[in-house]
Amino acid sequence: MGLAIQSMLERSVGSTTLEFKISLVRAITLETGQIRAEGRVLNCGRRVGTAEGRVTDTKGRSRMARRPA
Repeated sequence: MGLAIQSMLERSVGSTTLEFKISLVRAITLETGQIRAEGRVLNCGRRVGTAEGRVTDTKGRSRMARRPA
């Protein structure tokens, strides 16, 4: 999610995390196999950006969801 926000900023501008929440939906174990993580920018303002993320397995099942609080 941080990289999603960073991709929206000018080259020389940095960012920091104000807050995040993680909701574990299913365990990630060796048997899970490969996972895919995606971040999506919901809003990128001058001072604060909001993003959400998802982690899914190869069957498309959600493993973890990160959403703005």
